[in-house]
Amino acid sequence: MRKLIEHVLLPLDGVFADPWSWGFAEYQDDAYLRDVLGLLERCDGMVLGRRTYEAISLNWPPLAGVHPWADRLNEIEKFVFSSTLEVAEWNNTTIVRGDAVSEMAKLKEQPGRDLFTWGHGAFAESLFRSNLVDVLDVNIHPVIVGDGKLFARPGLSASMRLVSVKVFTKGIVKLSYERA
Repeated sequence: MRKLIEHVLLPLDGVFADPWSWGFAEYQDDAYLRDVLGLLERCDGMVLGRRTYEAISLNWPPLAGVHPWADRLNEIEKFVFSSTLEVAEWNNTTIVRGDAVSEMAKLKEQPGRDLFTWGHGAFAESLFRSNLVDVLDVNIHPVIVGDGKLFARPGLSASMRLVSVKVFTKGIVKLSYERA
């Protein structure tokens, strides 16, 4: 069965907010960029909720050949879970209708390499709460946001097992966990 990897960017205080608003990119060094590219290459599908899709789908096509992740993100198969999105114009994107949890479980059972999702919005949180997230990659950045939703919201609980720690030169610490 394919694994679902949730890749999350967080500031030190655990506030889940728009990473562009707190300048996450300034902490990315070459090793970090290669590490995330390795994740993208290890997976053959990206799953997103509508809001995340709408937030990032316009950013990556113009960065083809410029940003180290752009070519992979533009070519990878993308699955957008939405009951309201009418059209998905980013190439290789399929809109998935129906119950997100049951549709995601079916997608994980299909043959292929692992899948990944970015962020911890309502869609990713619903997958996490339903035990569909197998690996949680938490990328902690050396900044305090101070205001916003916390990553661990009320009722969100899970036993996790630390599988790796990576420290990058500009202060990002990546903690990778699997379900215990």
